[in-house]
Amino acid sequence: MELYKLTVHEAHELLTKKQITSVELTRSVLERIAQVDPTIRAYITVTPDLALEQAQRVDEKLAKGERVSPLAGIPIAVKDNICTKGVRTTCASRILENFVPPYDATVARQLRALDAVIVGKTNLDEFAMGSSTENSAFFPTRNPRDVERVPGGSSGGSAAAVAADIAIAALGSDTGGSVRLPASFCGVVGLKPTYGRVSRYGLVAFASSLDQIGPLTKDIADCALVMNGIAGYDRMDSTSLPEPVPDYTKALVPDVRGLRVGVPREYFVAGIEPGVEKAVRGAIDRLVALGAQVGETSMPHTKYALAAYYIIAPAEASTNLARYDGIKYGFSTRDATDMLDGYFKTRQQGFGPEVKRRIMLGTYALSAGYYDAYYLKAEKVRTLIKHDFDEAFQKFDVLVAPTAPTVAFKIGERMANPMAMYLTDIFTLTANPAGVPALALPCGQVEGLPVGLQIFGKPLGEETLLRVGYALEQAH
Repeated sequence: MELYKLTVHEAHELLTKKQITSVELTRSVLERIAQVDPTIRAYITVTPDLALEQAQRVDEKLAKGERVSPLAGIPIAVKDNICTKGVRTTCASRILENFVPPYDATVARQLRALDAVIVGKTNLDEFAMGSSTENSAFFPTRNPRDVERVPGGSSGGSAAAVAADIAIAALGSDTGGSVRLPASFCGVVGLKPTYGRVSRYGLVAFASSLDQIGPLTKDIADCALVMNGIAGYDRMDSTSLPEPVPDYTKALVPDVRGLRVGVPREYFVAGIEPGVEKAVRGAIDRLVALGAQVGETSMPHTKYALAAYYIIAPAEASTNLARYDGIKYGFSTRDATDMLDGYFKTRQQGFGPEVKRRIMLGTYALSAGYYDAYYLKAEKVRTLIKHDFDEAFQKFDVLVAPTAPTVAFKIGERMANPMAMYLTDIFTLTANPAGVPALALPCGQVEGLPVGLQIFGKPLGEETLLRVGYALEQAH
């Protein structure tokens, strides 16, 4: 049996029945990493010794007959912008290349408390700024479905790890589609939870009002199990929602009869690949066949979302990345003539081109004389986008759309054209300013490459998203 191919729920069942051990499962994944990752390059750091120690502790508990969590003994990968105590956390940036956090992010602490086995830290676009994982300061990650293509970004390493069976599940972060886009391109499941549903404490900030940590998994059931493990209120995160967390596995019912499904016409625009639209509309037809009530709706301010997002996100990035000054931690230049020169050279040498581009965009948008014209106006558009979702959810329980207008593109194809790269996120980025949850799952293929369906839900409506996703998954 190739243990690395198991899902979380399959592995948990075998572990509790003592048909396999966590050490065997973890060794299988580590051996698979050694075999496959030199080509895929999903990991920045692999932690085999730590992983096997964690696995051994789980096996000891199981041998004693102790009850364990569904994530216990399961090899899980963590995106390298999520702090892990004692394990390097780089954000795929030279400026944090040797940074070892003295504390765990809340989600990392939760995984450890549940006895999950953390096998390593995955590659990303530097500071999560990108849509292809080509902006990593170290190396690009390749798509396991076609190694000449990108895995999406910025959580490309996490999605590629799950798709290549070099992690049973993974965590990513989503600021404008950074969990959902890689899920779509790699053919796995990705969930961006409601803003505040999962703690951001210990997530290295890109755009604090948009960032959210979410799972990348092999199927919907695994997504529910990981959400059970990481969701919940955290007093260390001032934006965390003090709401009870349901058992998301109870939403895994393949029944959508009577569910009201809206299809926003603005998500089927010129530029979408015909094969992608055909696959998504095929999934919508399956929902109708399953008994859902499907109707068209309008989200009129969607056309302004890209422009608003690329003012708000860089503005917040400009503020968040001001802390990397070469003084307190991280990279510091050694050839500065004075302190000010040190600031300039540290940031010039430590940040990559895309991060510099967004810092400059954000600083400009926040500067005197331009704040009202750009940032304030973008925040007003954000309110209108949220209003569109509020209006739509008065008539529908969920909204469905493509995750991306295309399948995964070739490595290097869009690097010289930032605008073409930004347009990759055109269908995903609306969920973040609105704060609503959104799920991406495979719904078909175009010439062997996965197509992702995206399902938007009401705030704290993750259960409904999982229910719809599970019904489609079972039917497909």
